Amino acid sequence: MKYLITGAKGQLAREFVKFLESKGKDFLALSKDELDIGDFSQVLAILKQIKPQVVINCSAYNHVDKAEDEFEQALRVNCIGVSNLAVACREVGALLVHYSTDYVFDGQKQGLYNEEDKPNPLSKYALSKYLGEKQIFGISESYLILRTSWVYGEGKQNFLYKLNQWVQSQEYLKVACDEFSVPTSTKTIVDVTFKALNEGLTGLYHLVNSGYCSRYEWAKEYLRLKGIKKFIYPSYQGDFSLPAKRPRFSAMSNEKLSKILNVSILSWNDELKRFVGGQE
Repeated sequence: MKYLITGAKGQLAREFVKFLESKGKDFLALSKDELDIGDFSQVLAILKQIKPQVVINCSAYNHVDKAEDEFEQALRVNCIGVSNLAVACREVGALLVHYSTDYVFDGQKQGLYNEEDKPNPLSKYALSKYLGEKQIFGISESYLILRTSWVYGEGKQNFLYKLNQWVQSQEYLKVACDEFSVPTSTKTIVDVTFKALNEGLTGLYHLVNSGYCSRYEWAKEYLRLKGIKKFIYPSYQGDFSLPAKRPRFSAMSNEKLSKILNVSILSWNDELKRFVGGQE
């Protein structure tokens, strides 16, 4: 089995590389400079040359607020790029693994979102991700779409990295207490993705750690585990006047995926404890 990973410099791709190297698997990880998924001719040429059985798409435009002004750039990666990969994968007979987001939902549901719930994106970023999903549905013959949320790992494009920066530069922190979802580690995503691949799973699933929390609770628990004493003021979404609208409650259930794979996915706080322990 040969794997091709896009977006090689991102935190999720790096976790995949670490996993595949540890298992001695045959893979190639390409950065944006080496494979621009927005360029169809390049995508098709590379896939025909490499002939992977599985393409794991870790390329993403994930600047939620910037996407309000840079919608074309977001679309180029999150929609057009995904479409290009879907067509090329169909041409070479490869399975496309793609990651989407809880932000495709509007936060109005009273309960955890499942795979049958209808998306209603609130921001341009979320819309670009939802349109990417729809491209796959219309093109691919073999795909695995995994929606995830509040992803963190060994990288800089995540909330915990920003939190560490704020700790160094601010007297006290302000974090939203009215925004809820599921912190999900790159390790969880990689481990469960390969369980799904080993079972030959296809379709759309929610891949998150178990449970849910507010950003405020997440920040407090992370600093507690790190032994950092810093006052965190519970604020509200509206206090920050951010350009992109975010769902207040977008926590998703991993029940469907867990049952099919017969696995128990760690709770967000237990996984956070493991992550912090690995940093020390």
